[in-house]
Amino acid sequence: MRHGNHNRKFGRVKNQRTALLRGLMLSLIKHGRIETTEAKAKELRPYMEKLVTLANEGTLHSHRLIVSRLYNRTAEAKTLIDKIAPKYKGRAGGYTRITKLPVRLSDASKMSVIEFV
Repeated sequence: MRHGNHNRKFGRVKNQRTALLRGLMLSLIKHGRIETTEAKAKELRPYMEKLVTLANEGTLHSHRLIVSRLYNRTAEAKTLIDKIAPKYKGRAGGYTRITKLPVRLSDASKMSVIEFV
């Protein structure tokens, strides 16, 4: 039975899905906003929210967790910890915004922009 199994699969196997989401996380941290499909943006949001919450904790353990979840990319982890997370110190969640765009011309996919608030 599929009770509680509500994740999106994107036509990929598990390791490809995690690689896709980690790539999207790295791009969002690097650029601040990315344009992607609506389903990918909605799937990415909880992961980014949890990373920013971890970055706000400020402990060594949380920093090591962030680095491990970002494929050991210390530059992006440092950007998240030093530049992005301090903006949301007093905020209790809701660090990202998803804005819908017109459909993509080639395949009529629903597009959206995900960015930090």
